[in-house]
Amino acid sequence: MKGKLKHLMIMSAYNKTDIYPSTFILIGIPGLETAHIWISIPFCVIYLLALLGNCSLLFIIKTDSSLHEPMYLFLCMLTLADLIVCTTAVPKLLSLFWFHDGEIRFEACLTQVFLIHSCSTMESGFFLAMAFDRYIAICNPLRHASILTHSTIGCIGLAIVFWGTVLLFPHPFLLRWLPYCRNIISHTYCEFMALIKIACAETRIRRAYSLTVAFLTGGVDFILIICSYVLILYTVFHLPSKDARLKTLGTCGSHVCVILVSYTPAFFSFLTHRFGDHVAPHVHIFVANIYLLVPPLVNPIIYGIRTKKIRNRFLKFFNFSKSLN
Repeated sequence: MKGKLKHLMIMSAYNKTDIYPSTFILIGIPGLETAHIWISIPFCVIYLLALLGNCSLLFIIKTDSSLHEPMYLFLCMLTLADLIVCTTAVPKLLSLFWFHDGEIRFEACLTQVFLIHSCSTMESGFFLAMAFDRYIAICNPLRHASILTHSTIGCIGLAIVFWGTVLLFPHPFLLRWLPYCRNIISHTYCEFMALIKIACAETRIRRAYSLTVAFLTGGVDFILIICSYVLILYTVFHLPSKDARLKTLGTCGSHVCVILVSYTPAFFSFLTHRFGDHVAPHVHIFVANIYLLVPPLVNPIIYGIRTKKIRNRFLKFFNFSKSLN
């Protein structure tokens, strides 16, 4: 009760802010404040499992030279982006839920905005790179090794990081000089649109820029991924035997599952923020948190279960650890 009273007092005090606040107050999930402590339990468990799963995946791929193939190297890049995204938001989220510590410095808030949006953009780029790898491996297998050399993979990875950084770098500056009507953010972390909605100025140009960036990254990437899989399916269904078709499709299964898990909440969150005025705020914010937490948890599980090389390496490592005990 004391914690809730203190939280309300802080909110009241910070609501009377000048138009250029030095701090913001995150209030979590509106309407579900009383359930924050219970919501935090699965969030914390998912975050810890995501850290364990992704770090294990990175260790397995790094230590096994047979996994130093394009698909797994792109998977490492995706894993690092996943870890940055969830680690940028979740510790502060848990601090808010457990200790009612919703205060965040303006500069830290802008850093959150940049890291979450830029790394999410990079994740989309790595999905496209993995789709390109599958396209080459299936549609032009004899040239796969010569096209996707380690230096080419490194250049593709750097290009994706550069593209995500350059396109999203203006976001913090677009928010930095805005006046704000209040400094209370109805969210669990700082997000571009969450800040735009509390601004006391015309934001049409900023919204248009954000929408354009979203289309140039996630939208274009998704269209190109679909095109690559159309070509893959065309090639697969022209294979002579049913077994060959099933085996070839099986190599794409993990990638398709991961894309669906990542893109579904991402598109829902993006569309409801901009066009879903009738969607309840707690629904949107809950889905936004699912987008941060579930893909980093599910990605290593999907690849661990569906990829024989990773599964065997994990079992070998697990049996070795067991024999030491």
